[in-house]
Amino acid sequence: MTSTDRPIELSVVLPCLNEAETLETCIRKAQGFLADNDVAGEVIVADNGSTDGSIDIASSLGARVVHVSSRGYGSALYHGSRAAAGRYIVMADADDSYDLSNLMPFLEKLRAGYDLVMGNRFAGGIAPGAMPVLNRLLGNPVLTWVGRLFFRCPAKDFHCGIRGFSAEAFARMDLRTTGMEYASEMVVKATLNGMRICEVPTTLRPDGRSRRPHLRPWRDGWRHLRFMLLYSPRWLFLYPGLMLMALGLILGGWLMATPIRVGQLVFDIHSLIYTAAMVSIGFQAVTFAALAAIYATQEGLAPPVASLEKLFRYLTLEGALAVGVLLLAGGIAGTIAAVLQWRTRGFGPLDASQIGRMVVPSVLALMLGCQVIFNGFFLSVLGLGVRRVRDDSGE
Repeated sequence: MTSTDRPIELSVVLPCLNEAETLETCIRKAQGFLADNDVAGEVIVADNGSTDGSIDIASSLGARVVHVSSRGYGSALYHGSRAAAGRYIVMADADDSYDLSNLMPFLEKLRAGYDLVMGNRFAGGIAPGAMPVLNRLLGNPVLTWVGRLFFRCPAKDFHCGIRGFSAEAFARMDLRTTGMEYASEMVVKATLNGMRICEVPTTLRPDGRSRRPHLRPWRDGWRHLRFMLLYSPRWLFLYPGLMLMALGLILGGWLMATPIRVGQLVFDIHSLIYTAAMVSIGFQAVTFAALAAIYATQEGLAPPVASLEKLFRYLTLEGALAVGVLLLAGGIAGTIAAVLQWRTRGFGPLDASQIGRMVVPSVLALMLGCQVIFNGFFLSVLGLGVRRVRDDSGE
């Protein structure tokens, strides 16, 4: 149902994969809302390959059917939203779990200038049997907490299935994922792009279908968490890497000076080896943070980061080669000193504690030198890619 005499203000997009049981109810509720509130709008069914007659149902009710060949929840919603003619878009599941006859709270916030309006099921009410207890008490709260921590997102129900956004905001978000991660990507990108985000209470009712839902709580929960981790290299790589390096350097420096005694326990050369590993692993994690951030920017998964510009300004390939060579030289010098020390003993048995304090830092310097050089080349390649894209765009 569309308005022909006025520009379309609101497009309601419903992803569909064999939703014949509930699709008609959802379409009629959405159409009823548009008519009752005199809103010029349309209902779009983004079909993802239904074989149960869903397409015929949608067509017979006057909904616009958009055929999406690429499978996935995100693909259906993306192409359905891309085909929308409305100034504003509301997306919702087609299982009759959300009340599509009451979309005015979303529309009012969109009219007020908000870019993304999230539904909040915990504020609006969750009917008995509408959400598994594990999801309600653990899954959704934990994922929402992670999202708020990682990205400082204001939403308190990170994965609500009904939300509204402006067509302009949709274009700016440039969403790329095709699966369940689409919902997380939308909130994360809106936050990172500085868009205006708010929530409105919404109710969640039991799924109206008799068949098993497409959702898989553990699998989909992990996919959302995995996406947020990969999308936040600071929390996945940078912060753990810095902590590991700091701990390794502090403990390693202490052990280089003297064994550490805790009661009857003595931490000596064997522990020093582990602190060296902590420094090496931590350094690689920090480097991965930079690589992941650059890759995400190039692929359009994240907005440009000002700190990356500074990184390429000061961290050049030549600088990385110089630092790497210095570390290698230090490692080689330490190795030579250890061999000379060994020679004074006639290449016979050595005191492990004494020689280890020469060998371990030397080996660490050799490893770090190689890592700096290799990663310097890789960062340089990625940096050339970023600059080439910007040159092509005229910026």
